[in-house]
Amino acid sequence: MDMINLKNSFFFPVVIFIALAGKAQIKSGYDAPEIALTSANGDTIRLSSLKGKVVLLDFWASWCPPCRASNKQLVKLYPKFKEKGFEIFGVSLDDSKQSWKKAIQKDKISWLQTIDRGGWEAQTAIKWNISAIPTSYLIDKDGKLIAKDLEVKDLAKALKDILGE
Repeated sequence: MDMINLKNSFFFPVVIFIALAGKAQIKSGYDAPEIALTSANGDTIRLSSLKGKVVLLDFWASWCPPCRASNKQLVKLYPKFKEKGFEIFGVSLDDSKQSWKKAIQKDKISWLQTIDRGGWEAQTAIKWNISAIPTSYLIDKDGKLIAKDLEVKDLAKALKDILGE
């Protein structure tokens, strides 16, 4: 085997591995990758600033009917666990800040909201490999991922188990 073929036979699998690793799904037990995004009032909020709390990282958009339905359920659940150490970190993939802010108001969202404009091409969506919304991750007090896309009743049960009644 000559040197050119040897390089090519090594290079191709490495490129495939890197491409697949870049698209790897974020898994339970791993540290949640950092997110730092702008809130509705212009402040930058970091996911890491919520260590010590159980966090639901919620990817959504104002134009997504299932997301809006999920918001209605979370509006009921959030106050039951907020004082016990639960927080929701919303990440909107809206292009329009105006539509996003209007949805926050209409849905009566009181938890942390951020926006990463650009839809599926938003940097956070790419980093977290978001291919559908709503998508949510439950993150423990140490910043480790413990569950993904829990139904609200299952989320409530998990929060009761972790934080108490």
